[in-house]
Amino acid sequence: MDYMLQWRVLPLLTLLASFLFLFYVQNSSKSSYKECSLLPYQHYWITSKRIVTPQGVISGSVEIKEGKILSIVKEEDWQGKSKVGHIVDYEEAVVMPGLIDVHVHLDDPGRAEWEGFPSGTKAAAAGGITTLVDMPLNSFPSTVSQETLKLKIKAAKERIYVDVGFWGGLVPENAFNASALEALLNAGVLGLKSFMCPSGINDFPMTNASHIKEGLSVLAKYRRPLLVHAEIQQDSEIHLEAKDGSDDAHSYSTYLKTRPPSWEEAAIRELVAVTKEIRSGGLAEGSHLHIVHLSDSSSSLELIKEAKNGGDSITVETCPHYLAFSAEEIRDGDTRLKCAPPIRDAANKEKLWEALLEGHIDMLSSDHSPTVPELKLLDDGNFLRAWGGISSLQFVLPVTWSYGRKYGVTLEQLALWWSERPAKLAGQELKGAIATGNLADIVIWEPDVEFDLNDDYPVYFKHPSISAYMGTKLSGRVLATFVRGNLVYKEGKHAPAACGVPILAR
Repeated sequence: MDYMLQWRVLPLLTLLASFLFLFYVQNSSKSSYKECSLLPYQHYWITSKRIVTPQGVISGSVEIKEGKILSIVKEEDWQGKSKVGHIVDYEEAVVMPGLIDVHVHLDDPGRAEWEGFPSGTKAAAAGGITTLVDMPLNSFPSTVSQETLKLKIKAAKERIYVDVGFWGGLVPENAFNASALEALLNAGVLGLKSFMCPSGINDFPMTNASHIKEGLSVLAKYRRPLLVHAEIQQDSEIHLEAKDGSDDAHSYSTYLKTRPPSWEEAAIRELVAVTKEIRSGGLAEGSHLHIVHLSDSSSSLELIKEAKNGGDSITVETCPHYLAFSAEEIRDGDTRLKCAPPIRDAANKEKLWEALLEGHIDMLSSDHSPTVPELKLLDDGNFLRAWGGISSLQFVLPVTWSYGRKYGVTLEQLALWWSERPAKLAGQELKGAIATGNLADIVIWEPDVEFDLNDDYPVYFKHPSISAYMGTKLSGRVLATFVRGNLVYKEGKHAPAACGVPILAR
């Protein structure tokens, strides 16, 4: 009798256990989802009078379900549409694809006191940036191998509020080792980065044209880009090694003379010679060269234009600080504005804007390169000894808009420079545009709302005092940021949990 009872009860107990397990899993996922998003819905609509799409700016609605864009409906078609799900109406605010910043230094692991994944990605979310691609240096160790990439991925786990991808480093120690580069690429880096001048980081030495050729030949198989810091020191020129401690070292013009445009021109001339290998039939056919943070808008830019016209696979970025500031206005001792290559004169800035508007410069990036305030020498003001790098991650959208309005910059151009083209460079086919089937990476912002970047303004990157933008007035307030459909930032508040996804190439 006991034996028969056991056989009758056992299936019921098994069914009950399965039900309890399913209930636990479902409720755990719901709890987790609520922690990832400030909006407690997985199926909802965003409506606005200004939605930036690849087909232009429309008035209408975007349907989002389980992290993806399910449909886009114009206002005139909205009334007859069967609406299932919650509706969030942003009225006149702009709904735009989330920004993709392909050039940031988050300094994690190893130098998290400079920035770190949590603070950097919180700043990104507050600025409408939904995807970052982290540079391989300034963290420690530098990301130059499969093993060091694993350290970076581990450091990012459950500590990023937006999606983060990773560039690997091309350095002399791995440039001629194809198997080492392939292991790094197979592990998921989105491409490689190299310096043609000293990087300032001991475990990230500079490369030459031979290293770059080898790197491109490996990258060609993966269809991933090589990013290059294009400056070569010219020994034939006399550069001021200022008398440390003299007044000259506190003058920006002194620092500017130490990195003339000829450094950029020399590097780009070498790179353009290398790109001949990229042309059809060359040894590195299928690879792509990307020049980071172009500052020189004269001879260096002309070389890039010629290479593009000749069919070379080459793109170039510049940064908001080159478009916002000019050498003439940098005060003595204001080392917040030291970077490399340096900010040049006002005439150069105007030509950069012209090149960007005409399409000769392809995209924008922040080159967010923070450090601890002590290394910026804010009190000392010595430009030759201070750390070089601009902290701007949270502000790039309002900065680009505020300084670009007088040039007639449009919402569509912002989306092109900050979303569509960066997505292509980083190989992110489901990002960069508000389009059906894409990931729901979206920023909501108000272009006409002005705000002062003062001590009362909430800044999320680690060291606001070193940012050159503090003390300025900007236009373009970010209201909300969605990453994969999760509302990760809303008017000064972040989602409870860091649910960004590490992006690995496959």
